[in-house]
Amino acid sequence: KKPVWREWFDAAIFAVVAATLIRTFIFEAYVIPSGSMENTLLVKDFLFVSKLSYGPRIPNTPLSVPFVHNYLPVTNGKSYSTAIQLPYTRWFASLPKRGDVVVFNFPEGDTVIHRPEFESAVPYYQVMRELGNGNEDLGRKQILSDPDRFPLAIHPVDKSDNYIKRCVAVSGDVLQIVNGEVVINGNKEVPPPHSKRPYLVKLNGQVLDAEIMKKEYDLDLSSGQDYVIFSNDSVMLNLSSNAAQTFAKAAMVKSIRPMIDRNYEGYAVAPFVVKNRWTIDNYGPIWIPQKHKSITLNDSTYAIYQRPIRVYEGNELTAKDGKFYVNGKEANSYTFKMDYFWMMGDNRHGSQDSRFWGFVPEDRIVGKAWMIWFSWENGPRWRRLFNIVK
Repeated sequence: KKPVWREWFDAAIFAVVAATLIRTFIFEAYVIPSGSMENTLLVKDFLFVSKLSYGPRIPNTPLSVPFVHNYLPVTNGKSYSTAIQLPYTRWFASLPKRGDVVVFNFPEGDTVIHRPEFESAVPYYQVMRELGNGNEDLGRKQILSDPDRFPLAIHPVDKSDNYIKRCVAVSGDVLQIVNGEVVINGNKEVPPPHSKRPYLVKLNGQVLDAEIMKKEYDLDLSSGQDYVIFSNDSVMLNLSSNAAQTFAKAAMVKSIRPMIDRNYEGYAVAPFVVKNRWTIDNYGPIWIPQKHKSITLNDSTYAIYQRPIRVYEGNELTAKDGKFYVNGKEANSYTFKMDYFWMMGDNRHGSQDSRFWGFVPEDRIVGKAWMIWFSWENGPRWRRLFNIVK
């Protein structure tokens, strides 16, 4: 007969293995860290994410500590070893659909600036562009010359930070944003019912009541992202379309209209092409790469698709004297090996998403947000428990 300690040990090992298999292949718990998906998902919503919806992805990095993602608690060291790296494989694969709420590995999360005091690692590429004011070479030199200030960490695909956004466009789609409205293949998107955007509101002098605004319009007046005072009778309110329509009928409202971001910053919006003059509210058109489909290589497509070709699909891509070379051979076109997706937060002016870092390749897809199993804000939010994510 086994000693008691051995029985407990065997039971613990079985529990860890079983939980790891469930987490890897069936579903995984996820906590909403930011307001980018408001009001569909709120900060401190606890979700189950289905791995079966798009097919379980075999871990690229199998040597990893169970139940943690990329860093160990307390020590802040990496939770995995890259001694073994497996190629991308997905069982019973299917693709995300437009409107799905998707968890994925952050595409620019392969290289990050990691410091323990940061709540999450800062993308190296974003800092590089900001430091160089759009000049990537200048920004890169500043980062590499000061490793104490900019400690770099490199992650494999499946250990990049997890993000959650809504799939707005799928491979083969042509996406455009016109005055804040998403247009897919020439058709206007029906906004998600709880999505938010900023509105310029003219008031008749009456002061907004914080309790009423929270209860009736789900708006937190203490939030600098959702409420900005411009003058005594002019404010910005970040509202869902339904809330905006209802609020427009209130006696205190003189007028209400959507605010359009026309602030152009060439280095801040993907694909960082100055002449495009794209903004988060006026963007594109842009074609979403599709597996087995080809593009003609020219200056325009090179600027837009160079990162997918180089980084996500592992090619050497260069341009010289008006000619393009893929893996050392002159090429007039390129055929994509994977499908890609365009992800955006429902809080359209409060989300870092594909407008800022581009396409999400299929090998970064983790799973589909399924159900809110718990939610917390100064106590349980009971009405949100067991809601299906839509």
